[in-house]
Amino acid sequence: MQRPNALAIDGWRKLWAASRDRADEVEPGLAAEVDADFLDFERNWPAGLPQGIIHADLFPDNVFFLGEKLSGLIDFYFACDDLYAYDVATCLNAWCFEKDFSFNLTKGTALLAGYQSVRPLEGDEKAALPMLARGSALRFMLTRLYDWLTIPNGGLVMKRDPTEYIRRMRFHRAIKSPSEYGLT
Repeated sequence: MQRPNALAIDGWRKLWAASRDRADEVEPGLAAEVDADFLDFERNWPAGLPQGIIHADLFPDNVFFLGEKLSGLIDFYFACDDLYAYDVATCLNAWCFEKDFSFNLTKGTALLAGYQSVRPLEGDEKAALPMLARGSALRFMLTRLYDWLTIPNGGLVMKRDPTEYIRRMRFHRAIKSPSEYGLT
């Protein structure tokens, strides 16, 4: 069995189409910025990298520990077949930024070293990490933006501010080398 990633670039386009006209209400200039990102992704999204089943939503609230030992993972709703390095990029976004939106290099280094102790990233995966991390940030920004603009206040779905991921997209866009994530 295979399950394509419903929130890969084609899924992002649908969310963007439903949100684009009002995006500048959240952040002036956001529509043009995201349009440019889409052009870049369409031209440069990595292909041919190792892939398989990924979680695609491995945020801290989906991971449980007993002390320092992993005890469980939940929320496999978005699990799908996609690039392994994309899952790593999502973890960088989920685990390695501080409340002030700054990237924590110590956490990035530890996350990447831990991952590579089990499955070393190939050279092409390392090179693609900035693009994949920016794409992952866009994915989470778009789901938040769509909810922010379409769900009424007081609804059952908790709306999350998309600006956190706008800042992460900008951070990843400025990355010149995967070593800036702590990758050795």
